[in-house]
Amino acid sequence: MSSGAQNSRNTSPLLRVEGLKVHFSVRHGPLSRSGGCVRAVDGVNFEIAPVETLGLVGESGCGKTTLGRACVRLVEPLEGRILFAGEDLTSLKGRQLRPRRRSFQMIFQDPYSTLDPRLTIGSSLGEGIEIHKLVRTADERKRRIAELLESVGLDAAVAGRYPDEFSGGQRQRIGIARALALEPKLIVCDEPVGALDVSVQAQIINLLRDLQDRRGLAYLFIAHDLAVVEHMSRRVMVMYLGRIVELAPAKQLISAPKHPYTQALISAVPVVDPESKRARIVLAGEVPSPIAPPSGCPFHTRCPRAEFPRCSAEVPAWRELAPGHWAACHFAG
Repeated sequence: MSSGAQNSRNTSPLLRVEGLKVHFSVRHGPLSRSGGCVRAVDGVNFEIAPVETLGLVGESGCGKTTLGRACVRLVEPLEGRILFAGEDLTSLKGRQLRPRRRSFQMIFQDPYSTLDPRLTIGSSLGEGIEIHKLVRTADERKRRIAELLESVGLDAAVAGRYPDEFSGGQRQRIGIARALALEPKLIVCDEPVGALDVSVQAQIINLLRDLQDRRGLAYLFIAHDLAVVEHMSRRVMVMYLGRIVELAPAKQLISAPKHPYTQALISAVPVVDPESKRARIVLAGEVPSPIAPPSGCPFHTRCPRAEFPRCSAEVPAWRELAPGHWAACHFAG
């Protein structure tokens, strides 16, 4: 049973990921001669329902961004399947894939890097509209761009300005408008507020939630800030070294985490209540290299509960410990 299979009991998933692996060849250093590879995503399963926000958290370098990019086919998987509305996207190439791209888009942490500084905002927003022939006349194109800008809280008059004339928060709104241009059903949000001030973060989060309600969007919401992910998401996945180690309803994950890695992440979140007795869990050692991940449980080299030789030799099963609450740990629950 996949890690998101419990979600499909009530509705068919919009996105289903099965056994996904993304490995990158090592091009430099001694491992390049021996065929070494970075196991960025190493056998991931999950589902997202229509109009659901699924959160994804984990330390930097755990594979979150690669997973998100693979879901929208910006990165090619080595193994596994990506099914969107029941269709296997991994079997499609080039011209076959292009019309499907309308249905799934991506918002990046740094929207400036995805906007051509030589093009006006209107031109950038109009590119996808023209490629997919969503309008027939120049007037329709102009109206469509104006509607997009207004939908993200910007005046339609800014269409003639250039990316470097905007603040970080405004550029992120433009990035969101660009993702909306093709009327997608799913948006992968890759750290969409990570580079913004706290006050601006709240504005962007509220905008994303409002757009979800108005347009019926589903999100894969990637972040390292658990508080932001809990606020945005119905369910949350926790990723470590290319694998999903826990998945649960957001409030349940925060209040009763089962995996030792999730417990350590949550213990590091600042607590407002001065009476809180939550102890900080400090993990030993460094995150292992995804080029040579540990055998058995990938977390055992840092886990305070690891028992040997079981944890170093046996990959933990993916188990449902409570309704909708899954974890991959020999001793969880």
